[in-house]
Amino acid sequence: AQLVVTSYTIFRLAYEDFEAAGFNVMIMDEAQQLKNHASKGYKQARQLPVPCKFVVTGTPMENNLMELWALVSLAAPGLLGGAKSFKDNYQKPIADGDQERLERLKSRLRPFVLRRTKEQVVPELPAKTEQVLEVELEPGHRKAYDRRFQRVRQEVLGLVDDVDSNRFQILQSLTLLRQLALDPSLVGEGDAPSAKLEMLRELMGDAVSEGHKILVFSQFTSFLAKARDVAEELGIEHGYLDGSTTGPRRKELIDGFGEGDFPVFFISLKSGGFGINLTSADYCILLDPWWNPQAEAQAIDRAHRIGQTRPVYVYRLVAKDTIESKVLALQAKKTQLFNDVLGETAQAAQSAALSADDFLALME
Repeated sequence: AQLVVTSYTIFRLAYEDFEAAGFNVMIMDEAQQLKNHASKGYKQARQLPVPCKFVVTGTPMENNLMELWALVSLAAPGLLGGAKSFKDNYQKPIADGDQERLERLKSRLRPFVLRRTKEQVVPELPAKTEQVLEVELEPGHRKAYDRRFQRVRQEVLGLVDDVDSNRFQILQSLTLLRQLALDPSLVGEGDAPSAKLEMLRELMGDAVSEGHKILVFSQFTSFLAKARDVAEELGIEHGYLDGSTTGPRRKELIDGFGEGDFPVFFISLKSGGFGINLTSADYCILLDPWWNPQAEAQAIDRAHRIGQTRPVYVYRLVAKDTIESKVLALQAKKTQLFNDVLGETAQAAQSAALSADDFLALME
């Protein structure tokens, strides 16, 4: 064959065969899967002896500048120096607000990066309207949240002096707090009703009655299952997709939604983040904000993409006066970094990696 199309998994497992084939060109689509420069997949893609390599992705940077360095090093080895050199010369200075270093990075990248937004490629794409809906916690829920928040706050304040060593423990505590903001029963804090599920009930019931098709996303499968129960209580036909849904069943669900078998599709954020086309949907409901705005954008783009013929409405449900409000602020910071480096703006960026200051801001 002159052309071989494969998956990253097969490439990794059968690397010796690809190495021996003597390819002239390598195109890495959905290349964000190689963003970790310590991973085996990245190392093999880097060392494969191919004279011409292209990196294709809608999200060249999801969390921090080292991910961008990894992808650039695949397509143009040496352009940004080695990993340590890049950290010292770009990542750290830019995190400190060094405008000159930011401009230098942009000028280095410019001849090698071709960026095309949906607005440029598909100007006729229908509009996308996004709205944040703040949800007031029920009194019992609020009491449970505030009690746990004070406990987590003390834990985090005692760990941030050594963020690198304690990062996992800090994120674990914050994840429990984020689950509690959704529903107290998820973390054993009682059975007070979830205001988000009540809002979902209202949104979903109205939208389905008006003939809309809806994608409902959450990163927590335990909460996604509770959301699915709401659809069952309302008698709404639905599909459910998470990491455990594989093979023919996954394809059957995706095809079924496209063919109109059911109007509501519940999808875990990671399972539905890329690789599927769901343009029959015109409503997206995000039940909880994720640290990474690019992951959310990828999920929304399952509906707002080439082939969509109707305006798309996106609703982000955020529990008022909880950690979720602060996660939105962190998202804005990461989006700014992405735009500063790869967009047209030239404001000084801040590091998108969660720092001690970020963790402290979450605990204010």
